[in-house]
Amino acid sequence: MDDARLIGTGERPDLSGAGVPALDVSHVGHAYGARRALSDVSFTVPQGSFTALLGPNGAGKSTLFSLITRLFDTREGEIRILGRSLSEAPGEALRRLGVVFQARTLDLDLSIRQNLAYHASLHGLSRADAKRRTAEILGGSDLFDRLGEKARHLSGGQLRRVEIVRAFMHAPRLILLDEPTVGLDIGSRAEIVAEVRRLVAQEGVSVLWATHLIDEIEEGDRVVVLHKGRVLAEGSVPEIVERQDAVSIRDAFASLTGLMREPPHVSEGELHP
Repeated sequence: MDDARLIGTGERPDLSGAGVPALDVSHVGHAYGARRALSDVSFTVPQGSFTALLGPNGAGKSTLFSLITRLFDTREGEIRILGRSLSEAPGEALRRLGVVFQARTLDLDLSIRQNLAYHASLHGLSRADAKRRTAEILGGSDLFDRLGEKARHLSGGQLRRVEIVRAFMHAPRLILLDEPTVGLDIGSRAEIVAEVRRLVAQEGVSVLWATHLIDEIEEGDRVVVLHKGRVLAEGSVPEIVERQDAVSIRDAFASLTGLMREPPHVSEGELHP
């Protein structure tokens, strides 16, 4: 049965065997002319995990996301999504993927409902299934009562929340979020992080959350530290902290990258080169 026909039935498609990573990045590299953005990048995102791709601005996070989503062609290494090779079976791999890019991508002249319905139709969902999914994800929230409003009337945080809901509409098994809280105030950032974690638990999906903000990472998360295009560490927060003989993930990150702690006037969550 097609995956889209299962949406709203309570039944989940069996997309991969147990133990297959949601995302497997193996020896991936990329260059812009003479400038190398990624070098021999390898890591996995286990199924059902919240994995943070942690790195300062310019680390190569967005380039990596462009490769995973096939905005850029992968010429070095291999990427697999739930066991499907992105180079050999891109359609099979990408239909299991939901994405929230750093740049805003909603149509501001469409309503929230229309933005969600359009995305759902691209993934083969019927109107009934799109309506059902909208209620499942947004039901009970303040945005549910504003479905008929044009997106341009929403705040920055609300726009981002709609983009996140849109990424979940077709019931993907892996969600990529590229710096989803960039430009938002502290309160909105906290709401976005909490919303994604709630949906991850509700939907049972895997997440790769790219960020340079330490305070978006929780003790139970997996972390991949990316710096200057290379993976410096991968593992759970306690594992990375222990390996670096550090007292916190913040100290471990500073030790790995050689970046100094932020000055007092910088947000507590940020680390910059």
